[in-house]
Parts: sequence; structure tokens; C-alpha cells
Amino acid sequence: MLGTFLLLALQQNPTLSQQLGTYPPQSETFFEIRVPAGVDSALKIPVRILTGARPGKRVAFVAGSHGTEYASIVAMQRLAPRIDLRTLSGQVVIVPLINVASIEQMTPHINPIDRKGMNASYPGDSTGTQSQRALLAINRDIVQPADVVVDLHGGDLDEDLRPYSYWFRTGRAAQDSAGKALALAFGLDHIIVTNLNPNGPARSLSTFALASGKTAFVAEAGRSGLVLDEDVNALVDGSLNVLAALGMIERRVPAMKNIVWLDGAGARVVADSGGMWFAAVKRDARVKKGDLLGHTTNYFGKGVIEFRSPVDGVVTFIRGVPSMWPRATLANVAPVLTDVPPWKSP
Repeated sequence: MLGTFLLLALQQNPTLSQQLGTYPPQSETFFEIRVPAGVDSALKIPVRILTGARPGKRVAFVAGSHGTEYASIVAMQRLAPRIDLRTLSGQVVIVPLINVASIEQMTPHINPIDRKGMNASYPGDSTGTQSQRALLAINRDIVQPADVVVDLHGGDLDEDLRPYSYWFRTGRAAQDSAGKALALAFGLDHIIVTNLNPNGPARSLSTFALASGKTAFVAEAGRSGLVLDEDVNALVDGSLNVLAALGMIERRVPAMKNIVWLDGAGARVVADSGGMWFAAVKRDARVKKGDLLGHTTNYFGKGVIEFRSPVDGVVTFIRGVPSMWPRATLANVAPVLTDVPPWKSP
């Protein structure tokens, strides 16, 4: 009897990965990935599935690993209505938000339920905390069934960020070429080139997807908790460009011009204590080594410490609020690449 009960339960509550191939052509489906309670509370992750008129690739768009990166979450709400199911080939899986507690409790960077990062614990753990259990489900239902994973972000509440994409390279020629093609198609004119060790740890969504043999790509637009049309539109249009480049929709992909390639091994400037931060430059500033980025004080406004750029480069983001804590990122400066060098294992 117990075995029969479990079989019936599975049939009544199948996982998303079990259902993806069963949706009829030209259909739109809303689904919740249900992460059961464990050492802490349960979680429901919203998913929207668009199934096209013809077979094709399966592309997963994932946002909201950080729930206060609002522009990327809103962009995923606006993407689906722009896709015509009558001309779509394949299947588009949209996860607008993973970190539900983050958006509901307005907590940047982490999941406030367990204080873990929800872009740092892949492949997940069925016996772990909510973040680990959720990412196990994302791995099973989103990453593994996909051909392509597009990981969307934007500056968090404390990050004044300029839009950019990442081209993660593993040294695997086909995978690297496919990732570059998507970065060029997406359309953000600053692309950060980051070399990965294909045999190294893979904890983020994008690096884990690459380690799983998928084509993976990251784009970021949005800043400081703002939902600006220019950022949202950049993510929506870029996502449509990806689908067009993959031959899934009918759309002209504009040719990229004046690309700024940035070195992913850039310089991260971090706080050495708690206190107050005051920026001296804006996002997207071009700085030279030694230029002032900002200064900190203690809570009395005393003990000024200046922070200067360790390299020449572009300020890809700078802390936009006074709050800081030990090891908090104050700024990131990425050197400009005159030529993109071949992949080299980090």
C-alpha cells in the first residue's frame, strides 16, 4: 500500500522536469516549483513555460537569485508577452524570482531565511537549508533540462552598476564560442571576460550550468533598487536577441559596435571595517591607478580612510549607499582589454 500511495503522490505532484515535454504546442503554462520544508520553511518558486509551435531548443531565463535586483525580475515579467507562440520554435522557461524571501523582506544579496547566497550553493542539497534545497530543485527542474541557461542580474540595493555581460570561458572551444555568440547577440556593449577552471568548483548558476555542459550566459542591468525603463528594456531586448540568435523567434539581431572588453580578473575594493562610505566617482567612470574612488569614516564622521583604484579601468559598479561592513565591496574596477587573449586556466 505504501508503494501505491507514493506512486499516486508522484503522479499528482510531478516535478517540472517531468512535465516539460508534455505541454502542447503554442501553450503558456504557469507552474510553481515546490521546495518542501526541512530544517526551515518551505518555498514556492514561480515558473512560466512558453511552448512554441515547432520543436527546438529549450532556453531557461533565470532572475531573482538576489530578490532586490528588481530590474531583472521585472524584465522577466515583461519578456513573456513579447514572445509570439505561433512563431516560437522550442520552449522558453522563465523563472522571474528564486529568492522570494529576499524580495518580501527587502534583503539584498542573501536569503534572509538561512543567511545564505542563492547564487552560491549549487548543486544544492536535499538535507540542507532552504537555499540549498531550492537550488537542488532549480538544478533538477531548470538547469538539467535546458540547452541554454541565461542568468539575469542587476545592481542590488547597494550597487550603482553600469550594464554589462559576462563571457565566461572554460577552455572548451564549442562552449566558449557559443557563450561569446550570445554575449554579442544580447547587445550590452561592455563584456567582462572571465576565465574559469573547468574542473574547479562551480557554485553559481552560470558556472554550474557550464560545468553541466550547457551554454550559459550572464547579463546585468539595473542599479540601486531602481526599476528604470532603460535597464528593463535592455534585459528584455537582449533576451529576445538571444532567442533570435538561436533561431527560435523571428527577429533581427543588431550587429554590435564599439564593444568594450573588460578583464574579469579586475580589482575589487573592499571595506576593512564597519562605518560609512562616500563615493568620489560615478559608475562607468574611467579611472587611472591611484585615482580616488571614495573614502570611509567611523560613525562619528572621523577617521577618514581614502580608497584609491588599484588599476586603470572602468568602474563597473560602486557602492551607492553609506552602509558598509567588513569585506563589503566598495567598488569594482575592470581593466580594459585592447585585445581579448586566449583562454588561460586561472
